[in-house]
Formats: sequence, C-alpha cells, structure tokens
Amino acid sequence: MRLRPLTERVPKALIEVAGEPFAFHQLRLLARHGFAEAVFLTGHLGEQIVDAVGDGVRFGLRVRYVADGSELLGTGGAIARALPQLGPRFAVIYGDSWLEFDYQAAIVAFERDGRPALMTVFQNQDPAHANNIEFDGAEILTYSKSLHTPRMRHIDYGFSLFSAEAFVGLPKDAPTDLAALTEDLAHRRLLAAYEVHNRFYEVGSFSGLAELEAHITEAMR
Repeated sequence: MRLRPLTERVPKALIEVAGEPFAFHQLRLLARHGFAEAVFLTGHLGEQIVDAVGDGVRFGLRVRYVADGSELLGTGGAIARALPQLGPRFAVIYGDSWLEFDYQAAIVAFERDGRPALMTVFQNQDPAHANNIEFDGAEILTYSKSLHTPRMRHIDYGFSLFSAEAFVGLPKDAPTDLAALTEDLAHRRLLAAYEVHNRFYEVGSFSGLAELEAHITEAMR
C-alpha cells in the first residue's frame, strides 16, 4: 500500500493533515456544502474512526457507521449492506479524497437527469492518475478501470450519486466491486455525468498527502 507503514496502525481517514485527522476536515467540508448526515462504511481499523469522530455533532453532521464485518465486501458490497441506512438517494465519496466543487449543483443535475446514477468527471492531465473515462462533453461513452484507451481523457473525480434502485439484486453479504457496477451502468447508458473543473486532492500517497497539507494550510491562513 502506498501509505505503509502509516496505514498499518491508522486508517487513512485519520491520517493527520494540517494538525487534525483528515476525516475532520472532510466532514466539515461536507457540512459547509449542505450535507446533514454521513455514513462511514468502515473496514480495517474502523473502530478508530468511530472513537475519533463519534456522532459527528461537533462537525455539523449526524454520523453513523456500517462495518464490513469479518469478510471485506468491497465498496459495492458495503453500500449494498448499508442501503437501509442510506435512503432512496445518496452520495458516495472516497474516504481519502478532498474535493472542492459545487456539490449542490451536481445533486441538482442528478435529480433533473432521472437516471439511477451520476458520476462527477474531471479532465485529467496528471500521468500519475490513469484516465478511465471517455466523455463527449455531455455523456460518459465508456468507463473502465481496467481498459484504457487514448480517447479517455477524463477520470472519475471521486463523488458519485446513486438511487438505491441501482443496487437492486446485489447480494448484501458478498464482495462486490463498485467499479464493476458503475461500468455496467455506463454501458447501459444509465450513468449520468457532471464535469468538474477544480483539481482533486487525496491522502492515498505520501506525495498526495504533502500536496493536501500545503493546500489546507494555505487556505487556513
């Protein structure tokens, strides 16, 4: 893993950024953008997140938790298990991503579009991140985590919206890859797109962690 040995004893959500666990910054960001609730889908070392974040009130949110249990379910399987906690429509954000954009505009676009899922996309020019989306300016033509073509100039930005119906039929206690589900939705033209133009930050690598640390420290000044 790219953050070992840190992540052997601390989950990525609790890695320190600008003097605080990353999750603290992320939850306050979501609250500023109008979110009232958050559900952590926790796996390895997840009990540390529960202890650190608690009920979320101090961040302006109500926070709940759904644990993977003894078998890791993958993101798709974890969401399928958590559906009773998520309601008919919900957002999914990576636990290591810092995204500064108009969240509410993406939500409005999702509600107007009517399809069961929407993915935010970003035109990526950083070779450290492999492009995985062919996007024509309005529609996602192809999305694949494994097959990359020269026509792919965009990347999954890290924030998606779903209706619960997108997960109908998925097993609630078996490993499921969210990317496989999303690829299938894209193939069937059931995946809407919202293009974002602000770069993303992440705490999935030491270089990404250093960039985010500098960005948040500068913003705090």
